[in-house]
Amino acid sequence: MTLPPDAALRQKLNATHAALLRIHKALVDHERDRYARAQRPVGSPLEFLNLLLHDPRFAWLRPISELIVQLDETASTRTPVDPDQAANLLKQAQTLLTPAESAEGFPHHYHHALQESPEVSAAHAEWKRTIV
Repeated sequence: MTLPPDAALRQKLNATHAALLRIHKALVDHERDRYARAQRPVGSPLEFLNLLLHDPRFAWLRPISELIVQLDETASTRTPVDPDQAANLLKQAQTLLTPAESAEGFPHHYHHALQESPEVSAAHAEWKRTIV
Protein backbone atom coordinates (compact mmCIF):
# COMPACT_ATOMS: atom_id res chain seq x y z
CA MET A 1 0.00 0.00 0.00
CA THR A 2 1.37 3.37 -1.03
CA LEU A 3 1.00 6.24 1.40
CA PRO A 4 -0.30 9.57 0.11
CA PRO A 5 2.42 12.20 -0.42
CA ASP A 6 1.16 14.21 2.55
CA ALA A 7 0.99 11.25 4.98
CA ALA A 8 3.94 12.42 7.09
CA LEU A 9 2.49 15.92 7.30
CA ARG A 10 -0.92 14.59 8.33
CA GLN A 11 0.76 12.43 10.95
CA LYS A 12 2.52 15.48 12.41
CA LEU A 13 -0.73 17.47 12.38
CA ASN A 14 -2.56 14.60 14.08
CA ALA A 15 0.16 14.21 16.72
CA THR A 16 0.04 17.94 17.42
CA HIS A 17 -3.76 17.84 17.55
CA ALA A 18 -3.69 14.96 20.06
CA ALA A 19 -1.11 16.73 22.24
CA LEU A 20 -3.13 19.94 22.22
CA LEU A 21 -6.26 18.04 23.18
CA ARG A 22 -4.46 16.64 26.24
CA ILE A 23 -3.21 20.10 27.20
CA HIS A 24 -6.67 21.57 26.63
CA LYS A 25 -8.29 18.96 28.87
CA ALA A 26 -5.73 19.56 31.62
CA LEU A 27 -6.25 23.33 31.35
CA VAL A 28 -10.03 23.05 31.40
CA ASP A 29 -9.94 20.74 34.43
CA HIS A 30 -7.53 23.08 36.19
CA GLU A 31 -9.67 26.14 35.46
CA ARG A 32 -12.81 24.34 36.60
CA ASP A 33 -11.11 23.59 39.93
CA ARG A 34 -9.90 27.18 40.27
CA TYR A 35 -13.39 28.48 39.51
CA ALA A 36 -14.92 26.13 42.08
CA ARG A 37 -12.49 27.35 44.77
CA ALA A 38 -12.89 31.05 43.93
CA GLN A 39 -16.60 31.24 43.08
CA ARG A 40 -18.63 28.10 43.66
CA PRO A 41 -18.68 24.49 42.51
CA VAL A 42 -19.95 24.04 38.98
CA GLY A 43 -23.09 21.96 38.73
CA SER A 44 -23.77 20.12 35.52
CA PRO A 45 -21.56 19.65 32.47
CA LEU A 46 -23.98 21.89 30.57
CA GLU A 47 -23.52 24.65 33.14
CA PHE A 48 -19.75 24.32 32.82
CA LEU A 49 -19.94 24.42 29.03
CA ASN A 50 -21.94 27.62 29.31
CA LEU A 51 -19.25 29.09 31.56
CA LEU A 52 -16.51 28.04 29.12
CA LEU A 53 -18.30 29.68 26.24
CA HIS A 54 -19.53 32.86 27.91
CA ASP A 55 -17.74 33.66 31.16
CA PRO A 56 -14.85 36.12 30.62
CA ARG A 57 -12.81 34.17 33.17
CA PHE A 58 -12.44 31.35 30.64
CA ALA A 59 -11.93 33.49 27.52
CA TRP A 60 -8.17 32.97 27.61
CA LEU A 61 -8.72 29.30 26.66
CA ARG A 62 -10.30 30.15 23.31
CA PRO A 63 -7.06 30.41 21.30
CA ILE A 64 -6.12 26.80 22.06
CA SER A 65 -9.68 25.63 21.38
CA GLU A 66 -9.69 27.39 18.01
CA LEU A 67 -6.27 26.00 17.07
CA ILE A 68 -7.41 22.47 17.90
CA VAL A 69 -10.36 22.88 15.53
CA GLN A 70 -8.13 24.25 12.76
CA LEU A 71 -5.67 21.35 13.15
CA ASP A 72 -8.51 18.83 13.05
CA GLU A 73 -10.07 20.38 9.96
CA THR A 74 -6.74 20.52 8.14
CA ALA A 75 -5.67 16.97 9.02
CA SER A 76 -9.03 15.42 8.22
CA THR A 77 -9.65 17.04 4.85
CA ARG A 78 -9.95 14.71 1.86
CA THR A 79 -7.91 17.07 -0.29
CA PRO A 80 -4.11 17.19 -0.09
CA VAL A 81 -2.80 19.15 2.86
CA ASP A 82 -1.27 22.49 1.88
CA PRO A 83 2.29 22.34 3.29
CA ASP A 84 2.36 26.09 3.95
CA GLN A 85 -0.93 25.96 5.85
CA ALA A 86 0.28 22.97 7.87
CA ALA A 87 3.59 24.68 8.68
CA ASN A 88 1.68 27.78 9.78
CA LEU A 89 -0.57 25.75 12.11
CA LEU A 90 2.40 23.92 13.61
CA LYS A 91 4.19 27.23 14.16
CA GLN A 92 1.04 28.67 15.77
CA ALA A 93 0.99 25.74 18.18
CA GLN A 94 4.63 26.29 19.15
CA THR A 95 4.06 30.00 19.62
CA LEU A 96 0.85 29.53 21.59
CA LEU A 97 2.41 26.98 23.92
CA THR A 98 5.30 29.23 24.86
CA PRO A 99 4.47 30.34 28.39
CA ALA A 100 5.35 33.88 29.40
CA GLU A 101 4.71 35.31 32.82
CA SER A 102 5.13 38.91 31.66
CA ALA A 103 2.82 38.54 28.64
CA GLU A 104 -0.92 38.93 28.50
CA GLY A 105 -3.64 36.52 27.46
CA PHE A 106 -2.96 32.86 26.83
CA PRO A 107 0.86 32.86 27.39
CA HIS A 108 0.42 34.50 30.82
CA HIS A 109 -2.36 32.19 32.00
CA TYR A 110 -0.57 29.18 30.55
CA HIS A 111 2.58 30.07 32.50
CA HIS A 112 0.61 30.11 35.75
CA ALA A 113 -1.27 26.91 34.93
CA LEU A 114 2.06 25.17 34.32
CA GLN A 115 3.23 26.32 37.75
CA GLU A 116 0.04 25.31 39.54
CA SER A 117 -1.04 22.08 37.89
CA PRO A 118 1.00 18.87 37.65
CA GLU A 119 -1.45 17.65 35.00
CA VAL A 120 -0.86 20.71 32.81
CA SER A 121 2.89 20.36 33.30
CA ALA A 122 2.79 16.67 32.34
CA ALA A 123 0.72 17.40 29.22
CA HIS A 124 3.14 20.18 28.28
CA ALA A 125 6.13 17.85 28.71
CA GLU A 126 4.40 15.30 26.48
CA TRP A 127 3.79 18.07 23.94
CA LYS A 128 7.50 18.97 23.98
CA ARG A 129 8.38 15.34 23.22
CA THR A 130 5.86 15.39 20.34
CA ILE A 131 7.42 18.36 18.56
CA VAL A 132 11.00 17.08 18.72
